Amino acid sequence: MTDDESAETRQRILELVHDYDKQTAPEGAFQPGRTPIRTSGAVLTAEDRAALVEAALELRIASGATARRFERAFARELGVRKAHLVNSGSSANLLAVTALTSPTLGADALRPGDEVITVAAGFPTTVNPILQNGLVPVFVDVELGTYNTTPERVAAAIGPRTRAIVMAHTLGNPFAAEEIRDVAREHGLYLVEDNCDAVGSRYRGRPTGGFGDLSTASFYPAHHITSGEGGCVTTNNPVLARIVESLRDWGRDCWCEPGQDDACRRRFAFRLGGLPPGYDHKYTFSHVGYNLKTTDLQAALALNQLGRLGEFTLARQENWRRLRAGLDGLPWLLLPSPTPDSEPSWFGFAITVAADAPFGRHELVRFLESRRIATRMLFAGNLVRQPAYTGRNFRVSGSLANTDAVTERSFWIGVYPGITAEMADYVVASLHEWTARFG
Repeated sequence: MTDDESAETRQRILELVHDYDKQTAPEGAFQPGRTPIRTSGAVLTAEDRAALVEAALELRIASGATARRFERAFARELGVRKAHLVNSGSSANLLAVTALTSPTLGADALRPGDEVITVAAGFPTTVNPILQNGLVPVFVDVELGTYNTTPERVAAAIGPRTRAIVMAHTLGNPFAAEEIRDVAREHGLYLVEDNCDAVGSRYRGRPTGGFGDLSTASFYPAHHITSGEGGCVTTNNPVLARIVESLRDWGRDCWCEPGQDDACRRRFAFRLGGLPPGYDHKYTFSHVGYNLKTTDLQAALALNQLGRLGEFTLARQENWRRLRAGLDGLPWLLLPSPTPDSEPSWFGFAITVAADAPFGRHELVRFLESRRIATRMLFAGNLVRQPAYTGRNFRVSGSLANTDAVTERSFWIGVYPGITAEMADYVVASLHEWTARFG
């Protein structure tokens, strides 16, 4: 088969993919109480299918050129120098925290027993890498409404062994990233910015994910763009970027791309550790690392999705505004608020039931779920109260009263782009009907 013939066959296959997408598109109008209104989900098109099939046709089954293209594009999107694609947002958090313990950093490396400030109301894999590296979480409280902590709480939590801050933008709502970064710089602390729920958000006009020494993203189907499974670590610091790459790629010292040899032209000229002179640099390891790479198939999907990030962000913001306006003034429900000077790309719409309400969260959630309106807790609530952290070494700074309120009385509903205006209005009408029962 000639090149022209294979190109023609490939084009026919991709056209068939588009035909298949049309033939399998879901049919039927929204049916209140029957059609599920999910909290999150991937919004996929014929172009996404075609991107995956095209990568499969070229047998791009490992990490390669498409992954590198995505890394460059994602770094440009966030306004940072380097991005490293990985197999999940949780892996991204693990790499970001572990990088701060690298011997490459010398006296600046974090060591077992050093403290890391984080919030108690969050997702476990923001905090787990702290414990997994022998570090000590220092938990601080959040504000109800924004569900983020404050620079003042962070500053008050700093102790003699505090070395870093690891913090997520809750439900897409940015924390005060510039001010918390300034606290970190004033005290010589690293800042790791967990941007997994906030890709597309901005704070003081700048994209979130660009404030930390290291930042992370997730491309799980629930998130702002998806690669199926996937995540990313970004940074402006070339030393940290090199450490992340080594840790992601088995811990090796070599920086050649897969299939590439002798990019440095010194492959057999190194002498590192106790190895003999001339030991192959491709098999020299400077970190106790992992293999956390992704594949070009996943990268092809992520690259296609990245081109729609602006569209997705606008849809999330519009759904959030529709819910906020429709629910404004309802009794017994604390509605969410954006952090001042922020433009969130919302991940969800948080609601806290008032302590004096004539109903509890459990009753309201059951009512919504009975109407096929999906709900979720604000992740783990108070992590200190979770069984996984019983007996673990941590410190609590100040009161966790608001975090306990989140654990007892908060939940969230969806705003992702798959939710239509009709669905959002049904959610609003359902909550009005619920509160009217007690009024």
